[in-house]
Amino acid sequence: MAFVKVSGRYAKSLLDLAQERGELEQVHDDMMYFQQVLENKDFKMVLNSPILSGDKKKKIINALFDEKVSELTTKFFELVLSKGREAILPDIARAFISQYKSMKGISDLKITTAIELSDSTVENIKQKLIAESGISKEVEITVEVDPSLIGGVVLEFEGKQYDASIARKLDELKKSFTQRNLYVSQIERK
Repeated sequence: MAFVKVSGRYAKSLLDLAQERGELEQVHDDMMYFQQVLENKDFKMVLNSPILSGDKKKKIINALFDEKVSELTTKFFELVLSKGREAILPDIARAFISQYKSMKGISDLKITTAIELSDSTVENIKQKLIAESGISKEVEITVEVDPSLIGGVVLEFEGKQYDASIARKLDELKKSFTQRNLYVSQIERK
């Protein structure tokens, strides 16, 4: 929990400074790029390695991001590294992007289905959510395919989940059959 607070504070400071300097969009792009680089497991291991010194980590980060991110982002990375907080850089990036979206009024919508959806179906789902739930018109949509759902859809937005998948319904049915039925037990006693 403490890391969440610390990373949130670092992210807020970077957001405020970027906004003050008029570099908010560039820093947001830098954080998105940083998250893409984080998909590399080796890079994650470098950040979390207790064996590598701060100077070596700084050289690696400079080699990876020099001239690919803004000067403000580079200086921010150096600051975080100088404080020995490189392990929370991924959390800071997530917090920054979350705070950026909140500031801009952007909602996230994750759609998970058993089969791939057409663009028109995704757009219909988006419009229906906007109309019924009052989420903002600016929606970033992520679509995932998970065959284990069997059918139906799982929607996640604004911290809520709507699960209308066949897998969930089958699981509920299974639970209802495995729970002891009170009426049957009363008949058995007579």
